[in-house]
Amino acid sequence: MKTQSKIALTLCLSNVLIVLLFGGAIYYLLYKYSYTDFYEQLEARANIEAKYYFETDRLNAETEKTLKEQHYEKLTEEQEFVVEINSEADLAPAAEKHKLPKSFFKKIWAEGKSNLQEGSLFYAGIKYAHENKTYLVVLSANNYFASHHLSFLRNIIFGGIIFTILITAYISIYLSKHIFDPIKQITDEVKQISTENIHKRLEEKDNNNEISELISTFNDLLVRIETAFETQKNFISNASHELGTPLTAIIGEADVALIKTRTQEEYREALQNISQQAERLDQITKSLLFLAQTGYEGKKITFEIFRTDEIIWEVKKVIDKLNPHNKIFIDLALLPEDPKKLKIKGNKQLLHLAIANILNNACKYSHNKPVSVSIAASNNQVIVIIKDQGVGIPEHELQYIYDPFFRASNTHFFEGYGIGLPLARNIILLHKGTLTVSSAKNEGTTVQINFPLFHVA
Repeated sequence: MKTQSKIALTLCLSNVLIVLLFGGAIYYLLYKYSYTDFYEQLEARANIEAKYYFETDRLNAETEKTLKEQHYEKLTEEQEFVVEINSEADLAPAAEKHKLPKSFFKKIWAEGKSNLQEGSLFYAGIKYAHENKTYLVVLSANNYFASHHLSFLRNIIFGGIIFTILITAYISIYLSKHIFDPIKQITDEVKQISTENIHKRLEEKDNNNEISELISTFNDLLVRIETAFETQKNFISNASHELGTPLTAIIGEADVALIKTRTQEEYREALQNISQQAERLDQITKSLLFLAQTGYEGKKITFEIFRTDEIIWEVKKVIDKLNPHNKIFIDLALLPEDPKKLKIKGNKQLLHLAIANILNNACKYSHNKPVSVSIAASNNQVIVIIKDQGVGIPEHELQYIYDPFFRASNTHFFEGYGIGLPLARNIILLHKGTLTVSSAKNEGTTVQINFPLFHVA
């Protein structure tokens, strides 16, 4: 059964149940009240009839009879009779005469009053003593309210059920057209999207409702998936090229060396070339593996608490040994007074690698011009800003800087593989941080790293 059919059936059954419960409760209460009230009314009239019959003189009786007929509401099929009962033995003949159950008369005799329903007629009887004699006064009438008004109420309840079913059917059709049909349309469109046409998007609606939000969210998901597909294709293409180049060089050098017998110097030169290309291949392979590993949140990585300025100084110390001509300057002007505002939680080796990559790039692409490193802090973050005066990145290429092996068009004269920045970004993301790059061609590059501050409980 389809969802819309299930919902329509559920709505119908629930609404019918509500009408039945509510209407049934009203009907039951009115039924009980109408019968109880009618019996009380009959009993009161029986008492009045008894007093009228036994305690009123004939002259006043005629006057009272006239007033009663003018102002006293007559019940439907109203009748009364008075039976003299001298002993319990007289009950059976009286019951037989008036064609009523003997038990009815016995109960009046024993308890002083009783009620009875025979078909559409209702009876109320009382025991009345007058001048040392005992009488049974019985009054009967048709309960018009019970037989007509309650019947009318039953018709209303059943009519309400039919009306509820019709309204529910209408609401179901309305919901189907305004909710389920758009969902079905979305489902049909999604089924047509595959890796071959992942650029396709669902048609967005102008109305601001949950369906529009669903379409918008799904389109955003498609954008991210398409970006991931494109990145994967570019990664495979670039990786195969970067790995193929040193492999081709190694195979070529080996083939040339093996064509004929060479001098010792020629063999040495060939082996040196092969060694260089093999070392390059090793570096690319290790970088690719490390980049892939940092793309996932590893559970085996050990985290510790340390100060951000400490790791900056450690990285500068290593770079000073490898590149003595660097001009890295650590600006302490924004350093917070409270050392606790510099503490973060992370893996020192990974962060050392990430910051070293960024600083090495800053020195390399600026020809060792001054590079400033500023450290600041807020109540929730530690901020590291690295600014160089290098060749910069063309504005239209900034969107590709995190793609593995991507290198800006103005960096052909610099060595590198295009893996350092994506690797640094993955490491920073692993530490719940953010990396933001702003740059302009020939004006330098600014890298801002934000780490969440470690709060001591």
